[in-house]
Amino acid sequence: MAQTWAVLAAFLFLLINLIEGPAYKAVNVEAGHEAVLSCPDVSKMPLLLVTWKMKCSACCLLAYRSDRKETKKLNCSERMMWKYSPDNNPALRIYPVNLGDEGNYSCEIVNDSGNFLLFSSLTVIVPPTVTLTCDKNRVAACQASAGKPAADISWIPASNQSTEEEVRHPNGTVTRVSYVGWVNSTLPSVTCLVTHPATNQTLSLDLPCNAPRLPYLLIEGLASFAAVSGVILCLILGYRAFRLRKLTRGSAAPSQLRTSSPYPQVTKQKQPTSLSYQESIYQNYNPKSIYMNY
Repeated sequence: MAQTWAVLAAFLFLLINLIEGPAYKAVNVEAGHEAVLSCPDVSKMPLLLVTWKMKCSACCLLAYRSDRKETKKLNCSERMMWKYSPDNNPALRIYPVNLGDEGNYSCEIVNDSGNFLLFSSLTVIVPPTVTLTCDKNRVAACQASAGKPAADISWIPASNQSTEEEVRHPNGTVTRVSYVGWVNSTLPSVTCLVTHPATNQTLSLDLPCNAPRLPYLLIEGLASFAAVSGVILCLILGYRAFRLRKLTRGSAAPSQLRTSSPYPQVTKQKQPTSLSYQESIYQNYNPKSIYMNY
């Protein structure tokens, strides 16, 4: 009698499954976290075969056959494995999940009562990088970069003059920027609200915005230049004073000056005096030669 009720229950479950079609489940997981995809709940009956498939060409296939205790893994990343024992709970575990894992998965279980199928749609959520800046014209820019899905941006206080830009990247992420001007506002600060399924952030910025640093950089640069110029001028003056002292000492010792000076020295020739001239006349005088001429 008990076996009859079990067969009727399995037949009824199979009939409902055929009428309603395969079950469907949506799974949203943040990038870098763990994704767990479930199989049909047929734990009351021992399974014969369980197969995980990712709906794409040449994608992952993970299977387990209970009678042979055999596992088959084809084109699956090392990040994809059974969450528990496939005999008891053949859920699929993906960790850490990334954008490439996004897609449709199917789990098929075969037991004595038939085939049971469950589809899962995996969506990977990427939190954006949020920044808030302001320029000298008091235009604030709130940017939510590379988020999936795109983040929503709002302002406090609310402004009807805000403009928005959006850039869609090839990997499915979206960068959204919102601009708002506060030229005639007397508010002390501006606040940006970023709303996203993975994170909600609030950033505030004081008004007026920080003035550009160019004048300060010029002042600092001039001060640095003046300091360096002063040091160089002191070195030049010190060197010239040293050279002047050296030249002054060298005038008292011409021989020392000539050896130490790097410049060629011009030596003036002395004009012959009358005495030296007379000595040169009689330099070759030979009295004997005069007597011989007689």
